[in-house]
Amino acid sequence: MAAPIVRRTTNQSSSPQEAGRAKSRQLLVRRVAAWVTEITLFVASGLMPFGIGVYLNSNADLNRVQLNPILVATERTIARPLALPVNYGTRHVAWPTNFLWTVAILAPLTLSCWQLYLLAKIGSTIPKSWFGVRVVNSQGQAPGLGAVLLREGIGRWTGPISIAYVLWYYSAAFPNLGVFTGLCMVILLAEGIGLPWQQGRRALHDRLAGTYTIDAKTPFTPSFLNENTQSQDEEAAIASIVITPQPRDHSSPRQWKQQNPNITLLVVALSSMAAVLATLIGTQIYIQTQQNQRATEQNNSQQFLALVKRLNFNSGATNDERRGTILALGTLNDPQAIQFLVDLLAKETDPILLDTIQQALVSLGPIAIPDLKRMNQYLANDLESVDNNKFQQPELRQKQLSVNQQAINKILRVYSGQTNGIDLAHALLGQSGSLKSSSFNLTLDKVDLSGINFKSANLNQASFKGTRFHGVGDNGRWDTYDDWIADLTQAQMKQANLTDAILSRVLMNRADLSRAILKRANLSNARLIGANLSSAQLAGADLSGAVLENASLTGADLGQANLNEAELYAAHLGRVIAIGTQLSYANLTKTDWQGADLSGAYLNHANLGNANLSATRLTGTIFRSANMENVNLRNADLSLADLQGADLAGSDFQGAILSPSKQDPTDQFVQKQVIGSQSAVVKGVDFSQVKNLDAKQLAYICTQGGIHPRCP
Repeated sequence: MAAPIVRRTTNQSSSPQEAGRAKSRQLLVRRVAAWVTEITLFVASGLMPFGIGVYLNSNADLNRVQLNPILVATERTIARPLALPVNYGTRHVAWPTNFLWTVAILAPLTLSCWQLYLLAKIGSTIPKSWFGVRVVNSQGQAPGLGAVLLREGIGRWTGPISIAYVLWYYSAAFPNLGVFTGLCMVILLAEGIGLPWQQGRRALHDRLAGTYTIDAKTPFTPSFLNENTQSQDEEAAIASIVITPQPRDHSSPRQWKQQNPNITLLVVALSSMAAVLATLIGTQIYIQTQQNQRATEQNNSQQFLALVKRLNFNSGATNDERRGTILALGTLNDPQAIQFLVDLLAKETDPILLDTIQQALVSLGPIAIPDLKRMNQYLANDLESVDNNKFQQPELRQKQLSVNQQAINKILRVYSGQTNGIDLAHALLGQSGSLKSSSFNLTLDKVDLSGINFKSANLNQASFKGTRFHGVGDNGRWDTYDDWIADLTQAQMKQANLTDAILSRVLMNRADLSRAILKRANLSNARLIGANLSSAQLAGADLSGAVLENASLTGADLGQANLNEAELYAAHLGRVIAIGTQLSYANLTKTDWQGADLSGAYLNHANLGNANLSATRLTGTIFRSANMENVNLRNADLSLADLQGADLAGSDFQGAILSPSKQDPTDQFVQKQVIGSQSAVVKGVDFSQVKNLDAKQLAYICTQGGIHPRCP
């Protein structure tokens, strides 16, 4: 008799599975949508006040205040891990901007804390409730604060972002933030979706915290816990019937220890012996190292004393023997030897021996700089006392100071690029009007001086042609947090020659660069707050993004210089020559340009609110889309200027020239800049709120397509 055949229809078995997969896909889509909404709310809560603050910061009528210390600390904290260049120095912003940017930091943090609280208490954030998504624990209740912190803090954010950061940091894309952001989004999304071969696609952060993301309308039942393992259980059941399992040893480590006590005891004994031996060896190495160090120091001290005796005048040594002794002192890595050589340099008068002492100090390298700086300041103070009739040998002290300066000069030149962290603050290395003139001039052309502290140092008339003051840091990448950047705050650099020098991002607040030569110098993003650049030569220099708040550039030559996006709030630019200068998107609020020449300059999208442009030459200047509210344009020459899109509300046009009676045939520069144009481009420009327009100006505006209520 044939056995009955039992057939199972595939439709009955597959329909529930298909329905389950469809629900899983729908839940996955809603989970992703809720996550994207949470990110959007977080970003928007910070970007909105930040954007409003940026807009208000361009308002010239608002008072400027110092940047909030919280913002400065936050900026520097974020800059280090993201390899961002830090904006050193004090910045001034509009007072509402200070408040709004602080809100831009606090608002996302507050929103995040509130969302985490809701997730811990009710299992759903505001976006999750919008999309019908709920997070529960294995009992179907709200997960609680501990589980939420583990789920969100470690599982969802810290883990994925740490992986993305490591991949980014050790890749060729570092320090490109766009690549890091994209990598974070991909890993966060992949972690949130879960593994594709898992039914239900339970996210990794849910597995870590023991939580479940479910449909808020579906009750949580114990069967949900077994949903992901149902198919595996069925396969295991079939396998248990068909396949005979092989016996396995499931003994625990504790049982194994009980069954093998001798082996366990042997392992413990060997481990203890290894630990004791390592401790003894480490202690012996430390003791031996200390003994060797003390022996070396004692040996150096004995050699130092023996060499010093040879230099005694009563020793009867010849000049050649003295020179050899001095050079031998330069080989000792001993603080006493360095100090002795520096003091000897200030006492010796023999030119040959002076040269030998300098040679010995150069062989010692940058470690001799602190003692040389100490002596430098001592001699400078003595020279100042000469002027007060407290010392009667100014020529001798001046000569000793010159020799000291030469030694520092030689060390900085020989050890170019190896001087990061050297402190030369307040050092006298240049000419000083209060002291007697010196034949010495600091010359450090084409040298790497990155990372040196020149704060308040005297570098007057020094030559730094092609010299670098900004270098890469330990990570070997430009414009990152660990860059070696020199500090020239309050440095005296009158008439210094900095042609082609690299000064990008260098701190030069309140530095005196009057009559300095900075042709083609790279000063991009440099800090020059309150700096004195009067009569400086900056032709062709790159000052893009530089901060020149309250700086003085009176009479400076800015021809063909690049000041795009520069910050020049309240800067003094009277009688400046700025022919063809790039000033696009620059902040020129409350700047004073009286009597300046801005012929052919580019000021498109610049902020000129409340600026003084009286009696300036603006022929061929581009003012497209510039903010020119309340600008003083009295007696300015605006012939050939392009004013299209500019905001002229409140500007004073008294005596301003819009249409010249005759073009100067010798002015070839203006002719080349605006070919075929004979007057200011005012078509479509709104002059309705402009002040002090005369009949001739109004007639010209109306005939050229300008906008004014009195135009027919």
